[in-house]
Amino acid sequence: MKAAVVVFPGSNCDRDLAVALRAAGADVRMVWHKETALPPGLDFVGLPGGFSFGDYLRCGAIAAHSPVCRAVVGFARRGGYVLGICNGFQILTETGLLPGALLRNAGLKYICRTVGLTVGTANSTFTQGYEQNRHIALPIAHHDGNYTADAETIARLEAEDRIAFHYVENPNGSAAGIAGILSANRRVLGMMPHPERAVDPAHGGTDGRALFGAVAGSLAVA
Repeated sequence: MKAAVVVFPGSNCDRDLAVALRAAGADVRMVWHKETALPPGLDFVGLPGGFSFGDYLRCGAIAAHSPVCRAVVGFARRGGYVLGICNGFQILTETGLLPGALLRNAGLKYICRTVGLTVGTANSTFTQGYEQNRHIALPIAHHDGNYTADAETIARLEAEDRIAFHYVENPNGSAAGIAGILSANRRVLGMMPHPERAVDPAHGGTDGRALFGAVAGSLAVA
């Protein structure tokens, strides 16, 4: 699998994401946000966590207008696989690749801890390594992780089996306890928890490993 990880000013999980992808067998290129095109022959693009552009204006809003994001949007619309984690999820909503918005946590505090999640669907390239309804544990680290959308959008996500992960105990006020969602074609995943921080026993848990292994395994033979 050929993958790219986009790096924005303020990204702080880009190398973590690259390490997780490489551990799963991917060939990874780092791409600076001012690039106007992605490397040729890519299967996958990752938008990492962090605080792109200092979270000024709105989290992910400035990054969504970086030159490379036009290429990412085009890649996704052509059927490419895109994963946005934390700030990357915020960027995906700002580009319109995923519906809804990530607002300030309901408790108005930054949260950094490992939380319990329920796998909402195993029917995607990203989540096929898990059983539906399985409980897993992944770290979160965000101030603006409160997923919000209108009732019609939430109902559509539920009806179309596009909620990838739910929080077991909602830490931030997200609608329906949503921790991650899929695009309509199931090839774009945005999630607030950090699977790249749970791929090695030294991390304290390895529940994120199945996500990267599933993607790399599927796209290596696609």
